[in-house]
Amino acid sequence: MRSILTIVSVCVALTLGRIPANAQSSPQDPWEILAEPGVHALMRHAIAPGTGDPAQFKLGDCSTQRNLDDTGKSQARTTGTLIRAQGVAIDIVLSSQWCRCLETAALLDLGPVQEEPALNSFFSDRGMQNSQTNQTIERLGSLPTGMTALMVTHQVNITALTGIYPQSGEIILIRVTDNGDITTVGRLMPDALQGI
Repeated sequence: MRSILTIVSVCVALTLGRIPANAQSSPQDPWEILAEPGVHALMRHAIAPGTGDPAQFKLGDCSTQRNLDDTGKSQARTTGTLIRAQGVAIDIVLSSQWCRCLETAALLDLGPVQEEPALNSFFSDRGMQNSQTNQTIERLGSLPTGMTALMVTHQVNITALTGIYPQSGEIILIRVTDNGDITTVGRLMPDALQGI
């Protein structure tokens, strides 16, 4: 009976985003995890209704893309406010070049936003998955020790890196291991980021 209760407790904790899927120890607050050296934040862009992009999609032309709605814009602003209120130092903000990601990153208001092509969506070209995933890992590995990056990207990119299918606005906390892999160390779910 005790083992069943333990399994149920772990499942509930995972649902609440308190412990990573590969954790072996007790629950830890995700904000404490994010403040640790070597931890980075991988964020799916805020709410942008729809799936994929219109057929006439053009990079750099937001009128041809799926964009944040008012709820998504509010979600991004609130998330940035909460990150600042937690006192988490974000040293670099990297973003996909898609408008919904750039707008999310800008509305977070955590610092200058740098475009990072490796974070671009490969939803319509899955052949780019491996190269872009490897480029993202290399980019993180090239950052100075102790620097914390926040990367705004897409569901497909995050799933390729972590195996997690994130909600819009969710933040996955990751580390790059010594052998160049990504390990998930925590999650900040959208409801928690909105103060619910």
